[in-house]
This record gives sequence, structure tokens and C-alpha cells, in this order.
Amino acid sequence: MAPADWEDWLRLLATDGVGPATARRLLAAFGPPAAVLAQPRAALAAVVGEALAQRLRTAPDGWASLRQRTADWLDHPDHHLLALGDDAYPSALLHAPDPPPLLHVVGDWRALHTPRVLAIVGSRHPTPQGSANARAFARALAERGVCVVSGLAAGIDGAAHEGALDAGGPTVAVVGTGLDRVYPARHRALAQRVAAHGCLVSEYALGTPPLAPHFPRRNRIIAGLAHGTLVVEAALDSGSLITAEQAMQMGREVFAIPGSIHAPQSRGCHALIRQGAKLVETVQHIEEELLGVWGAAAAPPAAASTAAAPDDTDPVLRALGYDPTPLDVLQARCGWDTAALQAHLLTLELDGHVARLPGGLLQRVARG
Repeated sequence: MAPADWEDWLRLLATDGVGPATARRLLAAFGPPAAVLAQPRAALAAVVGEALAQRLRTAPDGWASLRQRTADWLDHPDHHLLALGDDAYPSALLHAPDPPPLLHVVGDWRALHTPRVLAIVGSRHPTPQGSANARAFARALAERGVCVVSGLAAGIDGAAHEGALDAGGPTVAVVGTGLDRVYPARHRALAQRVAAHGCLVSEYALGTPPLAPHFPRRNRIIAGLAHGTLVVEAALDSGSLITAEQAMQMGREVFAIPGSIHAPQSRGCHALIRQGAKLVETVQHIEEELLGVWGAAAAPPAAASTAAAPDDTDPVLRALGYDPTPLDVLQARCGWDTAALQAHLLTLELDGHVARLPGGLLQRVARG
């Protein structure tokens, strides 16, 4: 995109009161941003009202700083701006409601055009089993040529990106800040890996902080880029349910992994299943539903199972089951004395078969 073009796009969208819907209304009325900004006040007022028309006639506050910051940012070869109408703009978003007029991208924008795309979202506070499920599903999907889209958030999002990267990617992270920031900060290294094997995407201008209203809005982009959305774990008030609802409204498939009826992180998934989301236990269940969109999958590479023999034969694991369980209940089930049980649990924990949850609960971790 030529400097004159991106500057016009950026200035239009930086104007207070110009969101995606208003921008599209102006573009439909007058043509490209340069033409919008060249309109007389009266013409603009006829479309968006007098107050906004007046603001469009003057540079927004901080415009010179934003323009220079963006120009410096675009000097990097892996930094891109994609506007509505560009050939590089993802076609999936063009057919979604409320497409963002301008996308900031770090990394390889071609990842946005992968033929097979699935979103994986879920709780920021997952159980160990939930994290393991997200990682395993993402890895298996990536091995089958699927691009995994998520939101770079703590918990399930981060595990999904990591699983896809473990299989060689690509993966796409849609964030709710400017791309000169990483939120949460502890995902800085993960963001760099995503950019190296896919891309980071934001509709927000550089310098935009992590404001709460931005994250529900970015969820529509996650849902819009993907052919379906998999919810791994989600409480009833989880933002992941917003992504799922938006996917349903777009006519996209929604999948949910069931969990324990006693776990708060499973209640959102169970609610989605009651609303018609597809219950899935394997990646094959997802592929079967999306066969008409994706076509037949390539066989994944053969890999040794990461689950060791104790998963099938250990008496403590059989007694533990897959629900979060207090120590005293586990002891009653298996009949071991406290010292022997604690010692064996430590071995299982070190081997990755058992995790300790808040409140003194234990949970078996099935590894894929």
C-alpha cells in the first residue's frame, strides 16, 4: 500500500466516532478514504451528521505522532497494512458481518488465506486437562494442514498456538491491542514464534492499550477468519462464548469438548452443546463436519504416543478418573495408606499424568 493510501485510511479510522460500520458507510457514499476526506462538510453531514462531519474535516488529536509511528513500523519487511479491497485482505472476512476496514499484520499475511482454518478458544484459567486438550487438538489439526486461529490470551488460546507451532504451524493470533504491544506480556516470546510461522493481526492502531471492550470485538475477527470454532473449556460468562455465538451467527460450525459436570470450566461447553454445537472427542469429528468445506485431509505424520503405559494400567489413575477429585476421596477409592499414595502421586505428577488444582484437588491428565 502506498504511503498516501495508508495515511488516508489511518486518518479516517483515527477520527473520533468513525468505527467499522461508519467507515463502510462513508466508503459506500464517496469511494476510497482520500475521496471521503476531500468531501465538503455539507456532503459528509448528509451521511454521518454535522458533528462527525466537522471532525472529519480536521486532523484528529495525535495524528502526526500516529502517522510517524506507523511509518516507522512499516519500515520492517514483515509489517503490513491490509485494507478492504486489497488483494491481500482475507476473503473470509469480506463475507463476515462487520469486517474491519484496516488490518495491521506482523508476519506472513498469506497465512490468512490458508484453505483450511479452525479457531480454537477457551478459558483463560483452564484445567491442566483443558490446556493439554487444546495443545493436542491444535497440533493434530496443524499436522493435517489446518491453520489454527486464536487470540494469544492466557490459557487455552496460548496452548492452542503452542500446539500448532509444535507441529510446524501456521497459526494466526488476533489481538485486542496495537501490534507494537503484547498482551499478556508473558506471551512476548510466543508472539514472536507466531509471527515467524504465521502472523499476528489487529484492527487497532499502534499504541492502543489492552482495553476491556476491545477483546469481545476482536472475537468477531477470530470467528470470521475460520470455517469453524472449537471451544475447549469455558465458564458460562467466558468471552469464548461470544466467539462461538458470533460464529453461529455467521453460519459457521461450532464445536465443543465436553468435560466434567463438576468443573465450572466445562459449563460453557455444555451450554453450547445444548444449543446445537457439535460435541467432539477427536479431530476426526471436526474433519467429518467440515468435509464439504475442507475436502479430504492428508494423513498426518506417524507419531509415537506421548501417553505412557501407566495411563492404562495404574490403579491410582483408574481410581482418579478424569474429574477433579479431593485427596481423601481418591484415598477412599483406591484404599492406599496416605504415605504410599502421596509418594505415588508425586511420581505420577512428575511424569505428567496428574496435576494439582486449586483447592487441593487432583486431576488426571490425558496426553495426546
